[in-house]
Amino acid sequence: MKSFIVLLAIGLGCFGYWYLHRPITYLPGVLLADDPSQIMLPADTPPFAEGAFKLKPLAVFSIDARVLHRKIYRYDRQAALVPVDLALGWGPMSDQKVLDQLKITQSMRFYWYEYPRQPPIPTEQIISHSTNVHIIPSTKAIASQCKSLREGSLVHLQGDLVEANGPRIGTWRSSLSRTDTGNGACELMWVKELWILDAGSMQDRQIASAH
Repeated sequence: MKSFIVLLAIGLGCFGYWYLHRPITYLPGVLLADDPSQIMLPADTPPFAEGAFKLKPLAVFSIDARVLHRKIYRYDRQAALVPVDLALGWGPMSDQKVLDQLKITQSMRFYWYEYPRQPPIPTEQIISHSTNVHIIPSTKAIASQCKSLREGSLVHLQGDLVEANGPRIGTWRSSLSRTDTGNGACELMWVKELWILDAGSMQDRQIASAH
């Protein structure tokens, strides 16, 4: 009997964890239509220290996006600076109908997408409306919030795209384009602000635009 109670408690705990962290889904339709905003900074913008690292701001960057996947890193050489990566999507890559036909994963600091036969939208649109962001949190609260984001969360991030220098990473420079692919195509972002967007208002806006 005692063994059964222990197993039941473990099972309920596992179910509770899954329920609290399960992906968020929505009605079909674009939830976040706007492209990210990027304002280039002067080349002589001075770097600043972040622990053992030097960060040189390259551009002011803000984005409203849907979390397509989240990956926490603890043991690779970049983890001391970047503890979490967020795969983010906007425009057609915030549409449940599109995402239901894609498998999205993250590993080795890359974001990957797969589809069974034909892509639900042209691959050029997938590339230009999604990205993998290496998160450098400016506060412990932002770090904790990023690590707890659920797949499907709607977020606003604001901060700087940077070039980082420091131990074990050498020079690590952010992409400044939304249409590049492969090594170096991810954004390296010093995140100053993170807000969770209200999903209800987004869906209300989506329904209203459909009429």
